[in-house]
Amino acid sequence: MMSLIIRLRAAFTLVLLTCPVMSAAAVAHPIGPSDLISSSELNGKLLAVKAGKVVLIQVGFHTMYMMGHIPGSQYAGAASNPQGLAALKKLVANLPCDREIVIYCGCCPWDDCPNVRPAFDAIREMGFTNCKVLDIPDRLGTDWTEKGYPIVKGD
Repeated sequence: MMSLIIRLRAAFTLVLLTCPVMSAAAVAHPIGPSDLISSSELNGKLLAVKAGKVVLIQVGFHTMYMMGHIPGSQYAGAASNPQGLAALKKLVANLPCDREIVIYCGCCPWDDCPNVRPAFDAIREMGFTNCKVLDIPDRLGTDWTEKGYPIVKGD
């Protein structure tokens, strides 16, 4: 009986110690519904992207960009690594802080993506106030290309 009590106490302590860490992780990535842009809405803004009024940035892996990317998007590098984050920061450094920026990756659902959150956090930390994440529930092929929206292959 004493062994069971000791194990339960240890488990309870572990849960208490873990909860603040999980809460901190949730706060570190504050992407909410108002931070998302739908595929149809972004498709409607492609002329603004072409005109430079909206900055569209692919923050995923170069292989994915080469396989197919949204017209007008610029490649910054995978934001899951320091080189990609540095390239992203350099890309947006001279933009006005109220410029509309849309980021996307497309390798997987954005809530599981290793690139979107670091990119979003970096842009927000730089003071940008109008950053959106393309809402890709599944992947770019399913949520953009298969819906008939335009795609460009290569550089």
